Amino acid sequence: MLTRSLVYYVSEALDLVHMMFWVPQCKRLLKQGKQQEYDDYVTWAVQRWGQRRIAVSGAKINLVGVENIPKDKTVLFVSNHQSDFDIPVFLACIPGQKGFVAKKELGRIPLLGYWMQLDRCLFIDRKDLKQSVQIIMQAAQQLKDGFNMVIFPEGTRSKGGPVKEFKAGSFKPAVKAKVPIVPVTLDGTYKIIEGDPKYIITPSEVNVIIHPPIETAELTKDEIKQLPVRVRQIIVNAMSITGAENTEYENAYI
Repeated sequence: MLTRSLVYYVSEALDLVHMMFWVPQCKRLLKQGKQQEYDDYVTWAVQRWGQRRIAVSGAKINLVGVENIPKDKTVLFVSNHQSDFDIPVFLACIPGQKGFVAKKELGRIPLLGYWMQLDRCLFIDRKDLKQSVQIIMQAAQQLKDGFNMVIFPEGTRSKGGPVKEFKAGSFKPAVKAKVPIVPVTLDGTYKIIEGDPKYIITPSEVNVIIHPPIETAELTKDEIKQLPVRVRQIIVNAMSITGAENTEYENAYI
C-alpha cells in the first residue's frame, strides 16, 4: 500500500505539471472568444486527470444512471461527500462540463487550484457568510449561463460516517436558476483515501449512482423547503443498492 500511495501522489503531481503544457491552448481559445471550445478543452483535460487518478489508485467504479442526466438542460449535481477522492471520480465518471462549488482551501493547492479555476469552479469560505452568499449567487448565474455545477451540501467530508444534514443554501443556485437538480450517491470513496492510516491509497470498490432529475421551476415554497431532506433521503437510500445492478466504469484514459 505504501508503494501504491507513493506512486499515486508522485504521479498526481507530475500529471498536474504536465497539464500546464495545455494552458496556452486554453488561453488561445479564450482570446479568440471561443468559449464553448474552451469549455470542451478544459473538460477533456480534467476528465483525463480524473481517469488517471482512478487508474493509479486501483479503484473499481460501478456507475449507474448516466441516462438520467438531461441532455438538453443545465443541471445542478447534488452529492454526498465522503472524501477528497470524490472530485476525481466526478470528473472521470460524470459526462459533460461541470464546475464545483468547493471549499476555499482547494483553490490554494498549487496547480490543482489553478485548473479548478479554469474549470469555472467557485471557492466558498464557510466562515464568511457574506462571501458564501455571493458564491451561491455566482453558481446560480453560471447555471443560467448554461454551465453545469456540482455541490456537496454536507459542507464537509463524512469520511465513511453517516451522511450529514444537507444545508438548505446549497439548493438555492438551482432554485434561482430554475434548473433541475440531479442527486448523485457516492459510496466507497472514503475507503480509498480516508482510511486508516489516513491518506494511504487503498484500492476499493466505489458505487456512483446518478438519480433521476428533480425539476425546480414549478416547486412551491414548501416543496423548496423540503428539498434538503428529500434529496438527502434519495442519496442515502441508494447506499443499500448492491453491485449486482451496476455496470463497471470503463477507464478510457489508456
